[in-house]
Amino acid sequence: MNAAAPHFSGSYAQGDVEFLLTPMALEPIRDLAEKERLIQSGQRHYSEMLSPESLPSPAYLALFQSAFEANRTQMARDCLRLAALIAARRNGPVTLVSLARAGTPVGVILVHLLREVFQRECRHYSVSIIRDRGIDQVALRHILAQGASAESIVFVDGWTGKGVISRELRHTVEQFNREHKVTIDSGLFVLSDLAGTAACAASCDDYLIASSILNATVSGLVSRSVLNESIGPDQFHGCVYYAQFEAHDQSRAFADALVADAIALAANEGLPAAVATDAPAMAARSQAYMDSAQKQYGISDINLIKPGIGEATRVLLRRVPERLIVRDTNAPDVAHLLLLAHEKAIPVTMEPALPYQAVALIRSALDG
Repeated sequence: MNAAAPHFSGSYAQGDVEFLLTPMALEPIRDLAEKERLIQSGQRHYSEMLSPESLPSPAYLALFQSAFEANRTQMARDCLRLAALIAARRNGPVTLVSLARAGTPVGVILVHLLREVFQRECRHYSVSIIRDRGIDQVALRHILAQGASAESIVFVDGWTGKGVISRELRHTVEQFNREHKVTIDSGLFVLSDLAGTAACAASCDDYLIASSILNATVSGLVSRSVLNESIGPDQFHGCVYYAQFEAHDQSRAFADALVADAIALAANEGLPAAVATDAPAMAARSQAYMDSAQKQYGISDINLIKPGIGEATRVLLRRVPERLIVRDTNAPDVAHLLLLAHEKAIPVTMEPALPYQAVALIRSALDG
């Protein structure tokens, strides 16, 4: 049925995840300004192209390690809380479906916690979802064909920014349900719900989830998902596997450390209460900030505003930033962003009243 290798797990152990992605060769777009122009003019969709990935500098890797050490307890506790929320909302076996690739490390941690702490049978797939193009329906059909019940499926991601992906998920899964006469829950489960659009979240804090700092080397050596003309109608969406980075991979060590931390927390503190966050309050905060930022910076396209540390990191790593906005330049959680902004000569604005720790603005490629 599919050109993807069976049981493709990237650099993770086979039982940790099955990427429902088609490994492919794809030459990256090295001129980021040209890539930005193609995306913003509508000539190419962002999912058709990849920016080049390179290994982090020693200084940047040191920031990743310090961020991991500073926030590992909070992330481990949030993973444990999210696992508790999932266990409370699903009966019987659980089918985790993480959204590649920010959701993949979280899904790998959760599959261990659900099995080892909550004694639940659990399988983990990672699939592609693309803004304006939806979730990979070939992948969803494959999951159901493997025997997973629609009721067992839980969609997982790292965080929400503006809520674009959680809305895309809801819309396209509900469409899939109508077409296939199934009842998959279209809600998204995340560690941190900044937009108030997740169905379930462990937190609504804009803290540094350390896996957001790195690209492939913390996500199973897999690229962001790709959907271009080379992907056939019966194939999973594509990806590039970065075998050349294997000696520098952090993926398994990162997940293993957080699993161990979360298991220790469960043993020492007991299981957390399965209580979700206040989504309506977060949604109101998100909408108020987006309205304000559009007026303040004269931005008509909200896709050029990326709130939260995770989204700001993505912009500085692979887009063409216009500006980095931070609440506090001395906050350890934004140190890696300030380093990237310095390296790329991006202006930094400090706004003490910012409702997030960081926001990145993407440069308009169409002005003038």
